[in-house]
Amino acid sequence: DSNGQLMEMNAAGLAILETDSIEKVRQHKLSNFILPEYRAHFAALHKRVMSGESGVLEFEVMGLRGTRRWLDTHAAPMRDATGKVVMLLGITRDITERKKTEEQIYNLAFYDLLTGLPNRRLHNDRLSQTLATSKRSGRYGALMFIDLDNFKPLNNTYKHNISDQLLIEVARRITSCVREVDSVARFGGDEFVVMLGELDIDEAGSVEQAGIIAEKIRITLAEPYLLKIQQEGKAGMTIDHHCSASIGIVVFNGETSQDDIIRWADMAMYQAKDAGRNLIRFFAAQH
Repeated sequence: DSNGQLMEMNAAGLAILETDSIEKVRQHKLSNFILPEYRAHFAALHKRVMSGESGVLEFEVMGLRGTRRWLDTHAAPMRDATGKVVMLLGITRDITERKKTEEQIYNLAFYDLLTGLPNRRLHNDRLSQTLATSKRSGRYGALMFIDLDNFKPLNNTYKHNISDQLLIEVARRITSCVREVDSVARFGGDEFVVMLGELDIDEAGSVEQAGIIAEKIRITLAEPYLLKIQQEGKAGMTIDHHCSASIGIVVFNGETSQDDIIRWADMAMYQAKDAGRNLIRFFAAQH
């Protein structure tokens, strides 16, 4: 009705709200079932329809037993004999499965299936956003290229599930070392990228901040890894694997190009490799 309270609902609607009786939901405001982040959008739709226009909205509800569902509602005004809008009629579809499929497609496109980290495509998009933010705020950012030093021998000696265990643990350790505003991505193979945003307005201060985080990552990744080996017909065993990482860093501002940032960080990483591995190197232009 004009106050947003439920008047009537068919069996399909009742099932969505997890009840079999209209009496259990009659006189409840529909907004009570809508998740908080969508209530303002629904209020705007309700106001629009009560003014005489139709509208469409996708939103999420929670039923009486706690099940969440995505709904697609086409709402239209209902008028009395005088032409006055007295209530809203909503024709609603449950689109939960469609939303799940869309999420799966998105994850396949933008996230690494093994580690759950953003992949190269999503990282590049976030780097573009960080550059734009840096240009507005005047604060520096930093990009780290991380490459494992002893990955190939493990990969060649054991099956992929062992190296997968290592990569999953590396992803967890790197993520534990960064701030909430930072981003960790898997670039492919045993290469990871860390993007630090909102550092200092001073370049030297930003270099220092990035160095502190990089050193924390380097130390954390150098700690032993306990990896489980399971061979068919044999008892499982655990190996103590040691694996360090070489880290290249470039500190940048909003005037630097995205391609240069990635290329310079990669060059700095190879400088760390050439210098003996398990080291951190900043791109030379930043000194």
